[in-house]
This record gives sequence, C-alpha cells and structure tokens, in this order.
Amino acid sequence: VQLQASGGGLVQAGRSLRLSCAASGNIFSLNRMGWYRQAPGKQRELAAEISSVGSTTYADSVKGRFTISSGNAKHTTFLQMNSLRPEDTAVYYCYARISSTKTLRWGDYWGQGTLVTVSS
Repeated sequence: VQLQASGGGLVQAGRSLRLSCAASGNIFSLNRMGWYRQAPGKQRELAAEISSVGSTTYADSVKGRFTISSGNAKHTTFLQMNSLRPEDTAVYYCYARISSTKTLRWGDYWGQGTLVTVSS
C-alpha cells in the first residue's frame, strides 16, 4: 500500500491551499483517511480525518477553516485549507487506515510529508 500526497507550498496568511492524497496498492478495505501535521519543535497532531461513511473530525484549531473530503476516485482525499495562518505552518502527512489484501488486518499507512508554509 502506498500513499501519495501533494499540494503543499508557500502562501501568504489568509490565502488557501488544497492538499491531495491517493492510496494505492493491495487495498482490501479502507476505514478512514486523514491528515496529521507536525510543526517545528512540536508533536505530530491530527488536523482532519474522514471515515469511509463520510464522518469528519477536525482539530479545534482548524475548524471552520479546513474542509476534508473524499474524492470521486477511490481511496482519495482532499484537504481544503482556507484562511491560512502562520501557525498552520507544518509538514502535513496523509494517512489511511487500511486492510490490505495480503494481511486482511487493519494497519495505518503514511504518505510522505508535504510542507505547508504560511508567511505573515
């Protein structure tokens, strides 16, 4: 199973960015996908996640500004980030809880991080 993330970059405060993530490989079932982020010197934290039935969870700090959604293509997710703030600067990691066809057990899979930098 592989996760491919894209969409990071440098933006000014108040602007928007959209992150994309696609899972591929030996996927039997997908339970949820989401994004964690890690700012310099801080622990990794959940930013947003979406379940296979569409329920969403957001960190308090991003509620009302970030929207996570599932793509039309299978096993894809997007994170629309609006009204970005300098404190949103972090490496964003896509993850998915997947049952692979090889093991039929749930496991957490991670994509490479994508850097989001918000300038003031």
